[in-house]
Amino acid sequence: MQQQTNFSILKIVALLEGTSLLLLLLVAMPMKYMLGVPEAVKIVGPIHGVLFIVFNLVLFSHAIKGHLGFFTTMTGFFASLIPVGTFIFKAKMLKA
Repeated sequence: MQQQTNFSILKIVALLEGTSLLLLLLVAMPMKYMLGVPEAVKIVGPIHGVLFIVFNLVLFSHAIKGHLGFFTTMTGFFASLIPVGTFIFKAKMLKA
């Protein structure tokens, strides 16, 4: 009998990573280029970068432990590269 895997940390990080990307694209970058406030990107950019790395580390750690298959892992990685991708990944692929 296979053990149920708890993906709660991966789900939380997916939401944080997706939210940080949307904040970067929809708030910080318009503030920089339309309002001349580059500090927004200097704050949100590195936060998003760290969350992107953390999401992928958690994702691949689940894969290495055998909790996620190759297809699901690669889907999660590519989802992290597009806006709202991690939201969709969380909803569709992490039902456990």
